Amino acid sequence: MRIPYRQDKVGPIAGRRTSAYNAPPMSKQKNAQASGGTIALNKKAKHDYFIEERFEAGVSLTGWEVKSLRAGKAQLVDSYIVFKDGEAFLFGAQISPLLSASTHVVADPIRTRKLLLKARELDKLISAVQQKGYSCVPLALYWKKHLVKCEIALVKGKKDFDKRETLKERDWEREKQRVVRERNR
Repeated sequence: MRIPYRQDKVGPIAGRRTSAYNAPPMSKQKNAQASGGTIALNKKAKHDYFIEERFEAGVSLTGWEVKSLRAGKAQLVDSYIVFKDGEAFLFGAQISPLLSASTHVVADPIRTRKLLLKARELDKLISAVQQKGYSCVPLALYWKKHLVKCEIALVKGKKDFDKRETLKERDWEREKQRVVRERNR
């Protein structure tokens, strides 16, 4: 007489399928960079400008650019935002192609890329740049789930004495923290 197979039990009673129940889950491990990591920063922007307001914009990319961004091959130094015909474009950002990029597509590392913003945000940025003397620069490229986002800022340029003053304040803050740490020892 044959004993029926019991699927609700795990272990020696369940018979042949014990190893399958003890196996680790087959779900993919999430890549830390792909889930929310920063791809590139524009550190010079914080030094050269007063940041008034920040916005998040999507970036329109081609396939080879996404692959290069996953490899972290992007630079935002000396890049800025240009407004033309009621649209925003990222100008001067460099995304270097991988060596394994396809040969039938001409990869231009410094091409102008369209930024995707809401109409209200776009109107606000355009009016501030045209009327109030502000500029618009990218601060960072980062992953948001599976999409590439660009953090852009409405900025006003610093004069040389402003830059020196900022450096003095930063040095003073570091010195205060060092003194407090030494005192607490």
